[in-house]
Amino acid sequence: MKNMKEDERLNPLNHSCAHLLAQAVRHLYPTAKFWVGPVIDTGFYYDMDLGDTVIKEEDLPKIEKEMKKIAKDGKRIVREEISKKEALERFKDDPYKLDLLERMDDTNEVISCYTQGDFTDLCRGPHVESVKELKHFKLLKVSGAYFKGDSKNKMLQRIYGVCFETEEELQDYLAALEDAKNRDHRKLGKELEIFMTDDLVGKGLPMFLPNGYILWQELENYIKEKERKLGYQHVMTPCVGNVELYKTSGHWEHYKENMFPLMEVEGESFVLRPMNCPHHMMIYANKMHSYKELPIRIGEIAHDFRYEASGALKGIERGRHFCQNDAHLFVTKEQIKEEFKNVVDLIFDVYRDFHITEYRCVLSLRDKNNKEKYHPDDAMWDMAEEKLREVLDELGISYEEEIGEAAFYGPKLDVNVRPAVGNEITLSTCQLDFCLPEKFALKYVDQDGEKKTPVVLHRAILGSLDRFIAFLLEETKGVLPVWLAPVQVTVVPVSSEYHGAYANKVYDVLKDVGIRVELDDRNEKLGYRLREAQTKKIPYTLIVGASEEEKETVNIRRHGKEEKEEMELSKFVTTIQDEIAKKTAA
Repeated sequence: MKNMKEDERLNPLNHSCAHLLAQAVRHLYPTAKFWVGPVIDTGFYYDMDLGDTVIKEEDLPKIEKEMKKIAKDGKRIVREEISKKEALERFKDDPYKLDLLERMDDTNEVISCYTQGDFTDLCRGPHVESVKELKHFKLLKVSGAYFKGDSKNKMLQRIYGVCFETEEELQDYLAALEDAKNRDHRKLGKELEIFMTDDLVGKGLPMFLPNGYILWQELENYIKEKERKLGYQHVMTPCVGNVELYKTSGHWEHYKENMFPLMEVEGESFVLRPMNCPHHMMIYANKMHSYKELPIRIGEIAHDFRYEASGALKGIERGRHFCQNDAHLFVTKEQIKEEFKNVVDLIFDVYRDFHITEYRCVLSLRDKNNKEKYHPDDAMWDMAEEKLREVLDELGISYEEEIGEAAFYGPKLDVNVRPAVGNEITLSTCQLDFCLPEKFALKYVDQDGEKKTPVVLHRAILGSLDRFIAFLLEETKGVLPVWLAPVQVTVVPVSSEYHGAYANKVYDVLKDVGIRVELDDRNEKLGYRLREAQTKKIPYTLIVGASEEEKETVNIRRHGKEEKEEMELSKFVTTIQDEIAKKTAA
């Protein structure tokens, strides 16, 4: 989708349409007062105070009608520059505009206003020349928004909209919005019974239902198998830790705003862990290691908890509880390049399996001027950043550098993707850390018998399983590949009374070889049961009747396809097993 805020053509169009919205609202609700109406990436919005009047979604067509009436009138949009003193006098009866003006320090500052017919508003601009250019718009939704974004202030009403130059562009955009709505993992998660949330459990604390947990386990088994082949050892560590653990690591100093509050138990203070590195540091420190053991690769599918503001929560893409595909690699300095290369190879090996082809590699570096955020060791940072650059350059990986995005203990490679819905997210990461091994006094004995400090690579390939599942659901619209689908096959007898025995036989054959299969022998019409299988996005529907029973075949209908194919039952078993083994795309 186009970014309205950055588009030189669409920015003034949407800015002007925000004023058109405000003017129409003022006509319909004369006592309305307005706060701000900026252009955003997806169009525009305007925050307004309508007193006791509440605008609902069904009121938006009425406002649109008034907007079209004003636009048809064709008034010019006129810019006017006035002094702050004049502005204060002109808007003396509007507390929201007065608040904006009062925050401008210089009393001699020139203030710009824009007028269209009977409506004048404070604004920097830019705007189009006339309201008659505002023909192709749509109001999208209405929501609440606190004045100045502060929950202590009054709740205002926010109306969102979008405007284009042509009707074709508008309709294409609305179609894309509808597609995004249908792809939203929260919608799909509910429809496909993947996960649920309930405020009684707590905001941002999703619960995986049986279908979702099958998907979760398949991903866990998949990544663990790959890791085991590469020499990873898997561990399990607790979800809480003594606060002293996080003070030692530095997370308490640098990250406590993102952690849940302390829990006091028998004179000790505990916290829900936001990450797993301190626990893994302690596992390494459990015994002395020889250089011959390194690299040591410790992996875990770990439950973590982070405090996220309720407004930032988004299903399983961003929650307060999530499970990381985490690992920490303890290496010598000489092994950094090879191990980092192996991590990068694993990331892109996984991406090939999931057919992820569009991504952006980011080398996240510290901000040298931010002394509070980052571990204060210039030599360490310079060496670590240069090491990562060298490996990426040697591998021929195209990347961008972003200042200020590093972890507090070291630089990192982030692999970002833009999901089908929403903004870019980080799926995979690999971080280079000279800092925490020093803080935990980690050692190994080198070939000369001297004790040395290892270097640690923090890495996550699938990121969090929760976010990865959200990404998959949105990319596939819930049509998962067979190997991941919670239900892989549904068996549907034409008539349960006459063909139920054979349907049960087909069911048993598939179940016995490990296929996730269900039998739909309800007393419902065949067409109804077939439609429901499509709605559930089950990859294969097997229809069996008298003909199939006689020949020991199944009539196969693939999800999303109308045509059917008859196949011997034994051959179908071989075919689907091969598809699962190869992890074929949907």
